[in-house]
Amino acid sequence: MTTFVALDFETADRYRDSACSIGLVRVEQGQVVDKAHYLIQPPRRQFEFTYIHGITWDQVANQPTFAELWPQLAATFAGADFLAAHNASFDRSVLNACCRAYNLAPPLPEFVCTVKLARQAWNIRPTKLPNVCDYLDIPLNHHDALSDAEACAKIAILALRHSVNASALAGVPR
Repeated sequence: MTTFVALDFETADRYRDSACSIGLVRVEQGQVVDKAHYLIQPPRRQFEFTYIHGITWDQVANQPTFAELWPQLAATFAGADFLAAHNASFDRSVLNACCRAYNLAPPLPEFVCTVKLARQAWNIRPTKLPNVCDYLDIPLNHHDALSDAEACAKIAILALRHSVNASALAGVPR
């Protein structure tokens, strides 16, 4: 089995550079070896999605910006064969927008979408994260970035054990 990092972003507003939380789970040889959660100070004070994730400006006002957090994030991504996310195009777009906003080079690994993995491995529909977690009996506190990232990591591990070819599902547009 390969090394990958499952991640999940929560955003403050409709702009992709507004990451206010990230959960990261690093998996090596099918085992979780590291978990991290960070609150992030987004570039704007307005929070449109507090009703979804519960995060407010007051909680992130004194947290690091994405650029200040980047060395820890980059270290977690280092050596990963791929990155995994549920609805990967969203998380990829947030990562790219945040990197672009601070003139940072985004990590090189391709993204693998656990929506596609779940469909291929178990033909699950609908494939929203709570649906897949219910089907696979994975605990979930939805819209908590670390819980979502942990669930995504477990889905990917189980799908890879189910002989799903992750490399065939890579290539979510950068």
